[in-house]
Amino acid sequence: MDKLVASEELIEWRKTAYKDPGKALCCGEGKLNRCSCCRPVRSLPKRIILVRHGESQGNLDMSAYTTTPDYKIPLTPLGTEQARAAGERICGVVSDGGRDANWKVHFYVSPYVRTRSTLREIGYAFPRGRIIGVREECRVREQDFGNFQVEERMKAIKESRERFGRFFFRFPDGESAADVFDRVASFMESLWRDIDMRRLDQDENSETNLVIVSHGLTSRVFLMKWFKWTVEQFERLNNLGNCEFRVMQLGPSGDYSLAIHHTKEELESWGLSAEMIVDQQWRATANRGAWNVDFAPYLYSFFGDLKDEDENGVAGNEQSIIA
Repeated sequence: MDKLVASEELIEWRKTAYKDPGKALCCGEGKLNRCSCCRPVRSLPKRIILVRHGESQGNLDMSAYTTTPDYKIPLTPLGTEQARAAGERICGVVSDGGRDANWKVHFYVSPYVRTRSTLREIGYAFPRGRIIGVREECRVREQDFGNFQVEERMKAIKESRERFGRFFFRFPDGESAADVFDRVASFMESLWRDIDMRRLDQDENSETNLVIVSHGLTSRVFLMKWFKWTVEQFERLNNLGNCEFRVMQLGPSGDYSLAIHHTKEELESWGLSAEMIVDQQWRATANRGAWNVDFAPYLYSFFGDLKDEDENGVAGNEQSIIA
């Protein structure tokens, strides 16, 4: 690229897409360069909101899975009402209670009928001009429990899961939570590419909010992957209620945290440990790129007693140990 003479079209693109339009050719003589002043700037969404679908027929009656494929299970009338109400609440969050005039929203949705229906009801709360996009994303679908589900057999299987461990237990002909983790990790890579390449139509003059309409376990796995929680920490977490949502908000330091929008009491009710809550509070204010060496899950859950100093006299709190 450094030896490529820029065409007029590339120059114009660079002026709009890069940090300093006036320095699009700052490194000289019509060449596309990658110095610090020409490097693309990542425009981060202000919020990433994870929403579980409304009450479904399967939540009401487990026998529904015996005759209806999981992905076709519909919402109940109550689930439809829950989704409509959730839309109003989410709109209130992204608009800061109506005080923020410059905001937009982009939706991702699981392909299941109950999530698509939930999104449809949520959408009634948003004016068309506020919605910058929507995408069906198969990787945030429900954990696969294995085709048609015989109710009595499924009860026995779920009892086995409790004994085996919720994260690694794989349903016959289905998935484990670890399998869901892998596809959620793949989705996150695509999400970051969308952000970096400005595919979400980020506007410098407005705040972009991402809303992911998905499922309970998938949302918990998303949080686990994002915040680097351990398997043990994941298994502490309580499921989201129908149309309950979690707000990951970007703090002034450039990191996302659950502790900006949500209270400590809410985090406790979701199953976060004291150490996990401290980490969320730290993320809300810490300098971007810093590492919280006092966050116990990244230190003492992996090691025993650590020396206060090494042989060179460096204190333990001056060293970063990255999991």
